[in-house]
Amino acid sequence: MWSDPVPQPGKVIVFSGPSGSGKSTVLRELLRRCQLPLQLSVSCTTRPPRRGEVDGQDYHFVTKEEFERRKAEGAFLECKEVFGRGDWYGTLRTTVQDGLDRGQWVILEIDVEGAMSVMEQRDDLLTFFIHPGSEQELRSRLEGRSTDSPDAVERRLEVARQELLALSRYKYEIINRNVDEAVDQICGILEQHAIGAEHA
Repeated sequence: MWSDPVPQPGKVIVFSGPSGSGKSTVLRELLRRCQLPLQLSVSCTTRPPRRGEVDGQDYHFVTKEEFERRKAEGAFLECKEVFGRGDWYGTLRTTVQDGLDRGQWVILEIDVEGAMSVMEQRDDLLTFFIHPGSEQELRSRLEGRSTDSPDAVERRLEVARQELLALSRYKYEIINRNVDEAVDQICGILEQHAIGAEHA
């Protein structure tokens, strides 16, 4: 009797970049178009669901007490509080490991602080930093969204300047001038790693 083949272990992929860099759009297209077994990690959060959000699909929505309990148990690979709102966000170790065990390439879309924390714990990461190429272009995109006040745009730009200081810590820099080109570039890099793994 033939047994089912054991899936090859997956990989952990980290994506970071300033607000307004187009990360979410690029990742959505990457998941749709790239033929590798990609899985976007679903984070935990203490904030309430927004209209249309589904528990377990968009986020794992938990109470602050539950989040604090899991944090104390060391359940999170990385977590942080969004100051000014008091909401916590975190990546569960079990979510990542379960995906890896199934052979999935688990994508973490996290900020620089979270990425640095994950880098300290794992050395098998594929890390990508996405940005639009210039502060002027980032400003244009943030202002074009019309979702932030001028003060909020300036705060986001200041955060972006600080995040860019960590660029050298990432393996790959992706300048997102065009979504299709960025997706093709990322998918090509991932496919090269897949080929390398097959011949390792």
